[in-house]
Amino acid sequence: MQHLIKRLRLIKQILLCIKESPVTVILGARQTGKTTLARMVAKEFKRKEIFDLEEAASRRALENPDAVLDGCRGLVIIDEIQRMPSLFEVLRPLCDRRPNPAKFLVLGSASFSLIKGISESLAGRALFVKISGFSVDETGPEQINKLWIKGGFPRSYLSAGAGASHRWLEAFITTFLERDIPQLGIRVPSETLRRFWMMLAHYHGQILNFCELARSMDVTPNTVRHYIDILNGSFMVRVLPPWYENIKKRQIKAPKIYIRDSGILHYLLGIQTMRQLYSNPRYGSSWEGFAMEQILNIYGEQNAYFWSTQRGAELDLMFIRKNKKYGFEFKSSQAPSMTRSMHIALEDLQLESLRVIYPGAKTYKIHKKVEILSLNAVQNSRHLLFPQGKGAGRFSA
Repeated sequence: MQHLIKRLRLIKQILLCIKESPVTVILGARQTGKTTLARMVAKEFKRKEIFDLEEAASRRALENPDAVLDGCRGLVIIDEIQRMPSLFEVLRPLCDRRPNPAKFLVLGSASFSLIKGISESLAGRALFVKISGFSVDETGPEQINKLWIKGGFPRSYLSAGAGASHRWLEAFITTFLERDIPQLGIRVPSETLRRFWMMLAHYHGQILNFCELARSMDVTPNTVRHYIDILNGSFMVRVLPPWYENIKKRQIKAPKIYIRDSGILHYLLGIQTMRQLYSNPRYGSSWEGFAMEQILNIYGEQNAYFWSTQRGAELDLMFIRKNKKYGFEFKSSQAPSMTRSMHIALEDLQLESLRVIYPGAKTYKIHKKVEILSLNAVQNSRHLLFPQGKGAGRFSA
C-alpha cells in the first residue's frame, strides 16, 4: 500500500467546487479514497482543521459544534459525517456568514436519501462531488484488466495478488454489513443482506423484477425495494433508470441493477482471476458494468438512462445533453459489428452518435454515426464525445 495514485482530475474538480461554494460534499462508498483525496486537497490551504468522526476524539470535540466550527478558519474537513448528521443543521448558518472565514469540505459514505432529515439542510449552499474507486484514467490503460478484475477500491486494486484482493473484499463486505449499516440506524440482519447482495450479483445488468426477487428471498416486494435502497444509498449498487418516450412501441419501464464495483461483483460470483472471468457466463455482463462505470465516471450520472423495448431492441446507456441524445453500447467481443438493435436505437431515439466500448485496442467506424472505441480511446477523446459542450462533469449543485 505504499504506492500512491494521484487523482489529479478529481482534485481539480474539488478545488473548483471549494472556490465556488461554502460547502463541498464528497460522496462515495467507504474505502474509495475520500479521506486521502481530501488530505491531498488540504495541502493547497495554509490553514485547515480536520475532524474524522470515525475517531472518538473528533466526536468529543464536536459535542458543542456551534462554538467549535464557528471558530475555525481556512479549510475545515469533516470526515464520515453520516456519523453525526445533525452537523448539517449547524453548517447552514455558518455558510451564510459574510465574509465567510472558512470553507467546509464534508465527506460521507451514504447518500442523503439514506440519512433522514438532511436533504434540504444545505440547499443552495453546497456542491456535490460523487467519487468511485480508481478509474482507467487514474491507473493507466495498461492496467485495464487489473482494474476490471480487482475493482477500483484502492486497497483491493493495490493488493499484492488475487488472493490478497479476495481477502480484503471479504473483510470489507463483512465490516460494511456488520458495522456500517447498523451505524446508519438500519436494522436488517447482516446475513440476510449478504444473501440478497449475492443474489443481485446474478442479476447484474438485468431488468429489476421486484416480485421475482421477493419470491427468491421469501419476502415482500416492498422489502426487496428497501434492501435495494440500502445498497443503492451506500453506493454498493447502481439502479439505472429507463428512458421511454412516445415512439409507438412498447418500452421497458423498470430500472436495471448493477453491482457498482467490478471487484465486489467478482468476489460475489467467486471469480478471482481473468482466466476464471473469461470462462464465466457473466463475462459479458461484467464488462458491461465495468465499462459503464468508467463512462459514468467521466460524464457524471445526470440524465443517464438505458433504453429497451419489449421486442428486444435496446441501448445500454444514453446521455441527454442540451436536448440531444448520445448512446453507448458495451460489447465484450474483440470485433463488435453493427446490429439490428443499433439500427433501431439510432432511428427511434434519433441519436447524435453511438459509441461501442469494447476490450480491444483499435478504433474504427462501422456506420456514419457508430464508432468502436476502447476505454483508453474514450479517456483520450472525452472532450470530443459531446461536441456541443464539455459534458456533465462529476459535480453538481
